[in-house]
Amino acid sequence: MSQSDLLHKIRALPIWQGYITVDPLKGGITNENYLVEDSAGKYVVRAGDDIPLHQVLRFNELAASRAAHAAGLSPAVLHAEGGLTVLEFIKSRTLTEEDVRDPAMLPRVLELVKSCHRDVPKHLRGPALVFWVFHVIRDYAATLQDKGSPHSAAASELADIGSTLEQAAGPFDIVFGHNDLLCGNFLDDGQRLWLIDFDYAGFNSPLFDLGGLASNNGLSQAQEQWLLETYFEAPVSDDLLHRYSAMKCASLLRETMWSMVSEITSEIDFDYAAYTASNLARFRAALDDFQNT
Repeated sequence: MSQSDLLHKIRALPIWQGYITVDPLKGGITNENYLVEDSAGKYVVRAGDDIPLHQVLRFNELAASRAAHAAGLSPAVLHAEGGLTVLEFIKSRTLTEEDVRDPAMLPRVLELVKSCHRDVPKHLRGPALVFWVFHVIRDYAATLQDKGSPHSAAASELADIGSTLEQAAGPFDIVFGHNDLLCGNFLDDGQRLWLIDFDYAGFNSPLFDLGGLASNNGLSQAQEQWLLETYFEAPVSDDLLHRYSAMKCASLLRETMWSMVSEITSEIDFDYAAYTASNLARFRAALDDFQNT
């Protein structure tokens, strides 16, 4: 769909009051987002269809977003139709990686993640998905090969690494995970934090979100130790640390392969090749650490 057609579709939504303005919001690397203002206020419109290649199904995102709002974590969903979701606008700033690492901020971030795991399932309605990172890795490897990606030669090796990590990361507990804990998915309105963008939400091991939070935001080893002790409210055993380290590697591998696939499939204006290179370096470093412990 062209941008002009998309803007026409947004303007045609039946919820607006009076004259509206529509402006693109930068920063999204999975969806296109717009700031809409009418005579009653401001709103965020997320535009995106199902993306089966990335395990993104909008019915699931919508259900998770509504449940997260009911749990007190996320902005309200005000309207949804035809691949468009209208959300309450929160005047806020997006966190940076440095913000997440801040000793004053990290406990607040972790409490939000714990609430997602604990409270969102109480409000979830309808069918629910499992986000199993090891399946995602295998599926991405097949996609890279099927589509003749420049990374297709490495796909088989990466899938094998993923299977090895799957064995190392078990046994598994299950919670309702956000599964995309980039710094950009945390908002600070000056009084509280909000968690947004539930594209990849689904039942998963809590270690995936914890590993993703650490790896996506560059937490130190000491902060990772604190993260595990605080989340599980117990000293960190060698077994837990081993399973966590495997899952952190899997989180980085998934992010890397997500970007590899996006390089050849996404129409969003974003430097996916540079994002791939950055995450691949992080993954290789984490894998070396894991294999040498």
